[in-house]
Amino acid sequence: MNTSSSIESAVVLAAGFGRRMQPLTISQPKPLMKLGGKPLIDHVLDRLVAIGVRRAIVNVHYLADHIETHLATRTDIDITISDERAAILDTGGGVKKALNTLGSDPVFVIASDTVWLEGPRSNLADLAAGFDPQTMDMRLLVASTAGSIGTGGHGDFSMDPVGRLKRREEREAAPFTYASALVTTPALYVDTPDGPFSNNLLFDRAIERDRLFGQRLDGIWMHIGTPAALADAEEAVAERID
Repeated sequence: MNTSSSIESAVVLAAGFGRRMQPLTISQPKPLMKLGGKPLIDHVLDRLVAIGVRRAIVNVHYLADHIETHLATRTDIDITISDERAAILDTGGGVKKALNTLGSDPVFVIASDTVWLEGPRSNLADLAAGFDPQTMDMRLLVASTAGSIGTGGHGDFSMDPVGRLKRREEREAAPFTYASALVTTPALYVDTPDGPFSNNLLFDRAIERDRLFGQRLDGIWMHIGTPAALADAEEAVAERID
């Protein structure tokens, strides 16, 4: 069983507004919403700590003080706040802002609200173990579109036998959905726009070079996008505990 990773750093994206979760997020940032009695961001940090990640750079914007106060209670991982109070930078811009603290080694980039019911192996450890910077720009964790909770869409990617990803074709459904976690190298963000931009820019660049790869999540991914999806996820967690 793979339970550790050689990657020691992660960028945890926690700056979003969580608009689709309103009214739950009017006075509370989405990363602090609880699932199974635990804030979503703690589910993420616990998984990182469990595989040996030593530090996390967490970006903040919406209700940033709430998140900073909560993170100050954690002593099991070194947390650095990347402050985006002045301007939110989207997923790609948020990682780029953290570049000067990341060094050159591979890092995890993970949303603060992505959660899943783990299988017998650590998905994040396996994601890191399969990352080859010589042949890959990014390795994404992808989940079965049909087997996930709260997706309600047509999926994002198809995957060939060696794990190479392609975008779904227009008007077609794709078997895999991006599960909001990836491994990459900081150098990939050097030649990117200043200001806000999405990681989708880098996904598309990598696809053009046949360097975007994926790993299928072993377990059940839960997309906590709406209050109804949160209720479905709570039910799934309760069933797992029972």
